Amino acid sequence: MSAGTTVVILIAAPPGLRGHLTRWFVEAAPGIYVGTPNPRIRDRLWTLLAQRIDNGQATMIEPAPTEQGWSVRTAGHDRWTPIDFDGLTLMARPRNQGTRAEPK
Repeated sequence: MSAGTTVVILIAAPPGLRGHLTRWFVEAAPGIYVGTPNPRIRDRLWTLLAQRIDNGQATMIEPAPTEQGWSVRTAGHDRWTPIDFDGLTLMARPRNQGTRAEPK
């Protein structure tokens, strides 16, 4: 990812949201958008995505002044959540209580 590049990943999003993104991004693969909008446009697009994602999921990976050089925003995710771990962004996924394998 070059400096300034933003990636948006949509899963089961309403078609209208995809139309808003194609003004500023190129759809590199189904549901994956890549572009270089300025911070003001990026923030407005994220607000729109977060409000209208309905039952879908949205992830935005964007440039940020961090050790990694990027940050992550998520909406509609019930499992994966970005967390700060000693200055690094990691994706946390809560354990499901009933899915842990029993030792043999």
